[in-house]
Amino acid sequence: MALPVPQSTSVTTATSSSSNFPSTSPRKIKISCSQLRFSETKQAHLRLMDAFKGNSALQVKALRESQGLTQEIINNEQKCVQIMDNESELFKEMKHRFLTFKKDKYLENLEHFQNLAKVQKPKFMVIACADSRVCPSSILGFQPGEAFIVRNVANLVPPYENGPSETNAALEFSVNSLEVENILVVGHSCCGGIRALMSMEDNKNSSFIENWVRIGKPAKLISTKATATASDLNFDQQCRHCEKVSINQSLLNLLTYPWIEEKVANGKLSVHGGYYDFVDCTFEKWSLNYKGSESKEEGEYSIKDREFWC
Repeated sequence: MALPVPQSTSVTTATSSSSNFPSTSPRKIKISCSQLRFSETKQAHLRLMDAFKGNSALQVKALRESQGLTQEIINNEQKCVQIMDNESELFKEMKHRFLTFKKDKYLENLEHFQNLAKVQKPKFMVIACADSRVCPSSILGFQPGEAFIVRNVANLVPPYENGPSETNAALEFSVNSLEVENILVVGHSCCGGIRALMSMEDNKNSSFIENWVRIGKPAKLISTKATATASDLNFDQQCRHCEKVSINQSLLNLLTYPWIEEKVANGKLSVHGGYYDFVDCTFEKWSLNYKGSESKEEGEYSIKDREFWC
């Protein structure tokens, strides 16, 4: 029998003074729901035992069932306490990290942070995956004020014609208001979003994830075509190939925004791709060659300044 998670309730009781006159201020006693439930169970048990007088078999059954219910209440109470203890430990650790940041970073660089409170002038706009293993600030060392970052599933950039989204809202703000000089799209190994894209069936009812990663369908088609001749590639290797193709597709999608293409063409903005392999901790970086890409067919691109950091 499933029971709700025990909560607590307040019961007000009157107290007597030593002179036996009622107290004018009632005292509050905290009683958990499990205690109240236990009392109710005990009373129900007594009623059942009274009702089944003369029938020992039913009395034994009622006794066993009430004992089982009591134990279930106790178990739920213990689980609830354990969950609360675990949450408390998590936030204790978070508090410690924040206070360490304040002591070692904020207070040591107080003037810098006070300036940041007035204005931000980041050089980078970073589009990265929401995956918990690929935090750009951790792996690339971005400090507060250095990068305007947006993260989504599979680090995708939707094309301009797709309409408003949180990603292109961030792009508009960072490019037109903050006037960043670089846009960096960071992909990574073992990406669940790309895996969902590669295994997605067109005729299947779509989930939120599938509706989002559908943005990367051109990358899937390019990747599938490129790997079709390599019959020895398994699914994981095909996904890895698509992870990198998807980054370049996002770079091309950036150029569908008129205000981005204009700044790229004028040399005021550069777009870059990055691939973080957290299996062996390596990073690959490259830049889109706009002049080399503008004369190519749709979906084709030219890259430059490729580097491999290991």
